[in-house]
Amino acid sequence: MSVLMGILRNCSGVHKNLGGLMWLFTNTGFVSAVQINGELVVRARDSESLEPLAELAKKNIRHSPESDYPYRVITDHETFSKWVKHMAQNIDYPNFKSEVAQVRGYEFANALTSVWSVMHEVEDDQARTSV
Repeated sequence: MSVLMGILRNCSGVHKNLGGLMWLFTNTGFVSAVQINGELVVRARDSESLEPLAELAKKNIRHSPESDYPYRVITDHETFSKWVKHMAQNIDYPNFKSEVAQVRGYEFANALTSVWSVMHEVEDDQARTSV
């Protein structure tokens, strides 16, 4: 299993109402974790992305079609940390995008590849120069 983590924070570093925002891509999906009103809310655009965490947390996936992320699991930091640690410790393949295609299918992998491609826009000036 694999983890490709991206931590996004707004320009001030931390959103005043939500705390730090985290985007997490794993070979099983894409989630966004935030703290809202003292609760850790892990959100996703598809329910399948939340299934492994929901199973570990023994929580139901909530459906909120009116929200930016229509699926969510409310859990605690410790459980979420255990899930992230498990995903990281089980990385066992040489290519993340290929693994995602195998686990989640090509439609999901294509969306992930679009995000990967757009992130080239934030490479620093030295990223592609020899030292």
